[in-house]
Amino acid sequence: MKNCLFAGLISCILIAGCSNKEDGKDSKTALLKTTDPAPVELVDHPETDSFGHAIKKELAKKKELYDVAVIQSKEETLVVYKVKHLQRFKMKKIEKDMEKYLEGKYPGEDFILSSDYKIFLETVRLKEKIQHKSISKKEAEKEFKDIIELQKEKT
Repeated sequence: MKNCLFAGLISCILIAGCSNKEDGKDSKTALLKTTDPAPVELVDHPETDSFGHAIKKELAKKKELYDVAVIQSKEETLVVYKVKHLQRFKMKKIEKDMEKYLEGKYPGEDFILSSDYKIFLETVRLKEKIQHKSISKKEAEKEFKDIIELQKEKT
């Protein structure tokens, strides 16, 4: 009787532990694997709807990067990326090339670039809150400004 109860308990634990529920929580694994978050656009202008997607698509082609997140607001666009491990020796050059590319392709836009994992994680969390509608547009803009301030503190 004890053996059956013990075997049943172990089976339940294994089944519960091995289940892989995908509940949209990219932020839980954002630092460990590629999350490929969709761009977040905090603007109301229809002509800029594909702007974030275009930037993400173009930067995702770079061989040095393995994950890119984009948040576009009215005044500025935050581009957060993760660099492949062996490419981290060339971080300054990668950021300089990306900045030059974006400024050349989109003149007049204000870009903030970051390769900081904390900023990436906060960006993914903001995207999730917006996606699950657990945050208002005004609160989202405030959180975006907080992320920008956090980035400026790091530099």
